Amino acid sequence: MTNNHVYPQFSYNLLHPKYWITWLGIGLLYVIVSLPYPIIRFIGYRLGHVSLRLCKRRAAIAKRNLELCFPHYNTEQIQQLLIHNFESTGMAIFETGMAWFWSDKRIKKWINYSGVENITKIKGQRGILLLGMHFLTLELGARALGMISPGVGVYRPHDNPLMDWLQTKGRLRSNKYMLNRRDIRGMIAALKKGELLWYAPDHDYGPKNSVFVPFFAVKEAATTIGTSILMRMGHSPALIPFVTIRDAGYQGYTLHIAEEAHDFPLDDEVMAAAYMNRLIEKEIMLAPEQYMWLHRRFKTRPEGQESFYQIDN
Repeated sequence: MTNNHVYPQFSYNLLHPKYWITWLGIGLLYVIVSLPYPIIRFIGYRLGHVSLRLCKRRAAIAKRNLELCFPHYNTEQIQQLLIHNFESTGMAIFETGMAWFWSDKRIKKWINYSGVENITKIKGQRGILLLGMHFLTLELGARALGMISPGVGVYRPHDNPLMDWLQTKGRLRSNKYMLNRRDIRGMIAALKKGELLWYAPDHDYGPKNSVFVPFFAVKEAATTIGTSILMRMGHSPALIPFVTIRDAGYQGYTLHIAEEAHDFPLDDEVMAAAYMNRLIEKEIMLAPEQYMWLHRRFKTRPEGQESFYQIDN
């Protein structure tokens, strides 16, 4: 961690009664992730099934996203994918706790690494823009990767000061420092210094600084041009996708680090966004049920087009 970055610090104000429910939740999370991993996984999947029945709006959003992206899937295939996705969603809560509270030794026991050489052969020579995706294993993957190759994380500060302190503390256990997702200058500076910068450009961040390009079967998906800016102004860093997959059964996880992506179209933001989406699609298809489909990925539409999410009306 550098001295140039100020992070949320613990203060006695966080013990105020208004945070007691949050503290209770944190305590319960800590207790559950202290259990043997097979039990954690069992509880996580059961929680996912309960959430599918109770969180109807989020379930409807996820189902709509799946229908839009995979129109060739029949109704039964969509429903099965939705069920597995909510199992992963339930498990994601505990994987976040695992990332924040587990020791390095316990993390190493349950994580296998694939493609580490794709980072080590480049690191130290130039910056690396690590293309992350919003998989439900996101927090655990970032912790595991930082244990073998500490880097710089990009994040959105949490609205709850207690959660903001806790998530920052957890993420800095294995990474150098954090940057607000709006701090483009900081990201560029990190890349110019040869840092490994974790960046996730796969959500819909609104119309500003976005272009409409294909994402799976959706022909016009609002996609940030942030990757193009970082690649162009960050002294042409290596662009490397990575994703952490929850393995079948109770085998743990595999962190997949792909080879460097070449031929990024630096001079065309639209082509660059489409190129990036194709990379993201490839990674998602490694385990589509583990991707965060609950987000309204297509909430921003071209002018004059109706929302895909009539469920929100």
